Amino acid sequence: MPSSHLERGRRGEDLAAAWYAGHGYDLVARNWRCPTGEVDLIVRRGELLVVCEVKARRTDAYGPPAAAVGRVKQQRLRRLAAEWLATTGVRGVDVRFDVVAVTGIQVEVIEGAF
Repeated sequence: MPSSHLERGRRGEDLAAAWYAGHGYDLVARNWRCPTGEVDLIVRRGELLVVCEVKARRTDAYGPPAAAVGRVKQQRLRRLAAEWLATTGVRGVDVRFDVVAVTGIQVEVIEGAF
């Protein structure tokens, strides 16, 4: 098990990316950054583009990882998705927002979380 916060986050993103790949999605971007923030994963399957926030924790002793994606984070991800679309010029896609909650090595994908 990863010991540091950064290692745990990286491992969580690895597990999430593997889950999406196993379900037929192509990885479009990972840790996409701009001046206003970062998106963990952007994946695509056909005309569906998924903007994904990954939350990884060692245990759920302080609550489930997905609970850390509140209203403010959701609003930020919406703005970041719009900025990514404008920057890349991608058009004609449906956008979905997922949260991937990783506890230990257990992966829970919440499709259409908000």
